[in-house]
Amino acid sequence: MKKTKLLMAMVLVSLMSCAQRQQARVVVPEGVERPAAIAGEQILERKGYTVSYNKETRLPNWVAWHLTKEHTEGTVKRMGGYLEDDEVPEPRATRADYRKSGWSHGHMCPAGDNKWDEEAMRQSNLLTNMCPQDSKLNSGLWNSVEADCRRWARRYGDVYIVCGPILLNKQHETIGANRVVVPEAFFKVVLCLNGKPKALGIIVRNNGGEKKKALYYNSIDEVERITGFDFFPLLPDDIEKKVEKKANKKDW
Repeated sequence: MKKTKLLMAMVLVSLMSCAQRQQARVVVPEGVERPAAIAGEQILERKGYTVSYNKETRLPNWVAWHLTKEHTEGTVKRMGGYLEDDEVPEPRATRADYRKSGWSHGHMCPAGDNKWDEEAMRQSNLLTNMCPQDSKLNSGLWNSVEADCRRWARRYGDVYIVCGPILLNKQHETIGANRVVVPEAFFKVVLCLNGKPKALGIIVRNNGGEKKKALYYNSIDEVERITGFDFFPLLPDDIEKKVEKKANKKDW
């Protein structure tokens, strides 16, 4: 009887382990991090990320990348100076536009995610990867969200990230001769497909973070409603619906 119970327990453990392995194995389509195409965008392929560029705002619509555990580390130092992107048409953002504007260069795909390669680091400094951002936000809340993403990539092995500006008003502040638009807020969505698939949306106001509720955690569905983008359209429908419906910061 004891042997029978032991055998049954071993079979049960084996079945549970098999189920866990099946759950952990999600077939990930290539480019799963990219939102669905939108009208008028220019896609820019970089070594460490992809940009959907908007020639009207002189900003990225979104920047997407696959952050692996290996890419959270590296010996390449952050480079000084910001680079005008000659792959997009004029008028376009220049260093002169930001000079004395009162706004900082807010990286969408951060330099801290590109220390693994010199070319990736150089491309992270392209102005098509940036938006005018409050300097306190840049070094404060936004920086802490970037650090969270690297921590999650190390914990789970990899994550998929999309972020970009949010334009809430009908008319916007601009900077410089090229009239680079200043966003009212920023979004970031993060997808993890290791273990039980999950996703998290983040909205941050473009201010110093002093105001109440400067940062909001949201479902992907809610961020889609705010931005108009369709995130992770290449996911199987059943997984997409589950991960986009709700989000809980405690799950991370």
